[in-house]
Amino acid sequence: MVKIGNIIFEDIPVLLAPMEDITDPSFRFLCKQYGADMMYTEFVSSDGLIRRGVKSIKKLEIRDSERPIGIQLYGHIPEAMQEAAVMAEAARPDVIDLNFGCPVKKVARRGAGAGMLRNIPLMMEIAKLVVDAVKTPVTVKTRLGWDEQNKNIVSVARQLQDTGICALTIHGRTGTQLYKGQADWTLIGEVKHNPYIQIPVIGNGDIDTPQKAREMIDRYGVDGIMVGRAAIGRPWLFRQIKHYLLTGESLPEPTLSEKVALAKLHLEKSLDYKGSPRGIFEMRRHFVHYFKGLPNFKSIRIRLLTTLDPEEIKDILDEIENIYK
Repeated sequence: MVKIGNIIFEDIPVLLAPMEDITDPSFRFLCKQYGADMMYTEFVSSDGLIRRGVKSIKKLEIRDSERPIGIQLYGHIPEAMQEAAVMAEAARPDVIDLNFGCPVKKVARRGAGAGMLRNIPLMMEIAKLVVDAVKTPVTVKTRLGWDEQNKNIVSVARQLQDTGICALTIHGRTGTQLYKGQADWTLIGEVKHNPYIQIPVIGNGDIDTPQKAREMIDRYGVDGIMVGRAAIGRPWLFRQIKHYLLTGESLPEPTLSEKVALAKLHLEKSLDYKGSPRGIFEMRRHFVHYFKGLPNFKSIRIRLLTTLDPEEIKDILDEIENIYK
């Protein structure tokens, strides 16, 4: 049994990582259908939220069917993060997650996201302010450290626990590493096995197969697994991982017909939520992964990734099914 805030998981949970322009309601709907135990919104800017920015406010929209779900906030100004957390709490998430791990330059160079790993006292000030400001359980997602010379996650984890957070997700790379190289789970394991750490520790980084999930759980003893980029265009990965963890059996990939039907449903929901052309733009990354590995696919892929006509996209998806069935 794993307890995160007020949420109790009977088995080791498999969580969907928060990802900008990815984990919107359309994608969350699919991941939930395939068994994601817990999900998170896209990143919500604390500055944008307290200024009542339309895009930031819209990201707070969650549905009861998505529960348990967390709203993830990022920023580097303590008062703004505190105010934003109070606003996020009004949307009734199951947890409020603090993003201390995003390595993207426009976030980190301002001192937010993974940039917070360069200012640990500020990180702790923000975490404590947010924990004290809301009744909703607070979690944190971060990295091993800012760079190779400063992999200080063991110390950081102890300090974060002391602020009152209820769970910690660790991505097995440094801030400067971005998404290059392999994720190193060794320090994640050290945090988990540190006798001082009493909160759940969730491992994140390079979980792209059910077998990898099982290996990381067995080797490092984490309380949960978070799946990020590997789920893009592969929402069925959650079902595969959960089935393998429970039975040791591998589920097959969905058929091409199933993938086409899923891509159409995803497109429909993306358009409903974000409209055109934005809903189409944000589907393109998913399309690439839905049909990855099909032979002689380049010309069809170019058409699929360049048209802005929803009906033409549906026709191309039908064409894919007819050609490769």
